[in-house]
Amino acid sequence: MAVPFGAVTPFGGDFIIVSLKEVKNYLRIDFDDDNKLLYQFIDTAQKLCMEIVRTDDISVLQSDKKTYKTAVLYAVAYLYENREKPDYNLMKLTLRALLANYRAEGF
Repeated sequence: MAVPFGAVTPFGGDFIIVSLKEVKNYLRIDFDDDNKLLYQFIDTAQKLCMEIVRTDDISVLQSDKKTYKTAVLYAVAYLYENREKPDYNLMKLTLRALLANYRAEGF
């Protein structure tokens, strides 16, 4: 089930920048057992990206879709593939590097 940008996820999450189909293709997943988990990871990944660029406005993710899609896909893949022992600091450092040009100044 593909959910277009700006649609609410079937599991009650916020708007999404990548579809479930894109995530499953990126991760090479061809079964539906983890769909709910993947939607949760998409939601978490978007929130992480928004936190890193210091915004509460999800429409910011539309400003440079390619970069934000890459960051969200990376975060979803990291969360999915490292469910047992994730290193959140490493993931956040990588996301900060990907999104450095979009990060709002702040203290």
